[in-house]
Amino acid sequence: MPIIVFILVVFAVSFAQPAHAQQQWSLKQCCDYAVEHNITIKQQENQKRQQEITLSNAKNQRLPDLSGSASQNFSFGRGLTAENTYTNTNTSSTSFSLGTGVPLFTGFQIPNNIKLSQLNLEAATQDLEKAKNDIRTQVAQAYVQILYYMEVADVAHRQISIDSAQVARLQSLLAIGRASEAELAQQKATMAQSQLTATQADNNLKLALLALTQLLELKSPEGFSVERPDVGNQSLFKVQSSLPTPDEIYAEALVVKPEVQAQQLRLRATENSIAIARAGYYPTLSFSAGLGSNYYKTSGFKADGFADQIKNNFSQYLGLNLSIPIFNRFQTRNNIRSAKIDRENQMLALDNTKKSLYKEIQQVYYNAVAANQKLTSSQQASESSETAFRLTQAKYEQGKATITEFNEAKNNWLRSESDLTQARYEYLYQQALIQFYRGQELQF
Repeated sequence: MPIIVFILVVFAVSFAQPAHAQQQWSLKQCCDYAVEHNITIKQQENQKRQQEITLSNAKNQRLPDLSGSASQNFSFGRGLTAENTYTNTNTSSTSFSLGTGVPLFTGFQIPNNIKLSQLNLEAATQDLEKAKNDIRTQVAQAYVQILYYMEVADVAHRQISIDSAQVARLQSLLAIGRASEAELAQQKATMAQSQLTATQADNNLKLALLALTQLLELKSPEGFSVERPDVGNQSLFKVQSSLPTPDEIYAEALVVKPEVQAQQLRLRATENSIAIARAGYYPTLSFSAGLGSNYYKTSGFKADGFADQIKNNFSQYLGLNLSIPIFNRFQTRNNIRSAKIDRENQMLALDNTKKSLYKEIQQVYYNAVAANQKLTSSQQASESSETAFRLTQAKYEQGKATITEFNEAKNNWLRSESDLTQARYEYLYQQALIQFYRGQELQF
């Protein structure tokens, strides 16, 4: 069998997808699983739940409260009798009361507290989405790393297959005197080096799988594998003639990115914090109502029965309480100043978030441009190295090229194939990141 035919068969077999009994995880499955099981995201969900409770407490401030009390007192020694005289005697009293209060006006503090809590809850929701996006990008990066190491491992094992076939060929030629012992030894050394390279590639792949399974919070990487994109689908790797500019991507990202939305919500919340601080200048008005009764007994004196006294001493009350602030040591003024400083800090935080987002988009954009160029160059290099290998192979079979030249051409071809695959995956990843910043799902 001619060498080139054998190598092409090895390539076809190695690129064919094997039938695994284990499930292969897609990028979407990995992202969804990580979002569901990641501890940081669960902690962020708890933060959101805490804000929901805070909002409920703020709304409940509008409700009336209700409290009841009961007391039992004993007095010994000199005391006042029912006849309004003092004597040394023992007395006891029992009282019951039930009261309620309703805030009527609090200087708009309650509605501003409710609005503040609502905005904080919305911001916490955006923080949760930001945490999910962060884990999605980490998973996608680890996923692409696995794909790359899978290709490197495949190339390494293809080299072993080709070198093994070449060793067998040289052994046959040596038996009939058409090859030397030196050529055979040189080829065996080349195969041993290929085996070492394959071992290193397999170890790198295992470490990449471990890194992704740890992101997914899986107990072990055993039995875990990922789906490979169809590298033969040329539509996936069609180089973009033009990309949206960083400014265009940034304009879309400002509308959809949760980190920006969270900071904008917190900036709006600072206005309510200032209004809450200003409530200290306003008077407050509250309504109260209650009822109660008591029983009184002095030793040595006759008293009505417990039921009669409770009935006869039953009383009710209604009341309005107006509190007008006059001077509180400038506390309200300083609270307002502090709230305004918080607003300025939040404006700076929003600006910083926007600048960081723009820098990220710039980095992604130029990485995408580089990936486009790298893919084009890798395609050209792969075609050239394959042509060079075919020519060198023909010369080698005719005795016009050495085994060293043949191995060098073969390694260059295999290396260019690996570089092309890596360029394809890098291109897919950078294109997916651009769409992700524009508000689309992270996938390829």
